[in-house]
Amino acid sequence: QVQLVESGGGLVQAGGSLRLSCAASGRTVSSYAMAWFRQTPGKEREFVAAISTSGGNADYADSVKGRFTISRDNAKNTVYLQMNSLKPEDTAVYYCAARAVYTTAVVTRSGYRNWGQGTQVTVSS
Repeated sequence: QVQLVESGGGLVQAGGSLRLSCAASGRTVSSYAMAWFRQTPGKEREFVAAISTSGGNADYADSVKGRFTISRDNAKNTVYLQMNSLKPEDTAVYYCAARAVYTTAVVTRSGYRNWGQGTQVTVSS
């Protein structure tokens, strides 16, 4: 099992940037495909971005393409989400998640067995 802890959330004005981090422990993060999801009250948790074990492949939700970048540093056992040009609609709790295999299903919640506790991102207009 891998334990995931997110950090880096906060309050930022529209147009600003934040970088979220997801630190893994228990098992090396290099064994997992990793992803970020987000959730607002009353809504389903939605896919944001995913990255393969090596970092060679990545997928993004259409709503964040060109603004967010997912990356990983397997030596530091950490995954990042760089968020630029933030919009009020990006306000949510952001969750880090791990799954065994990077497939076309990474954009769904299916197969993610490990989740962090979430970090709040609030974008003011």
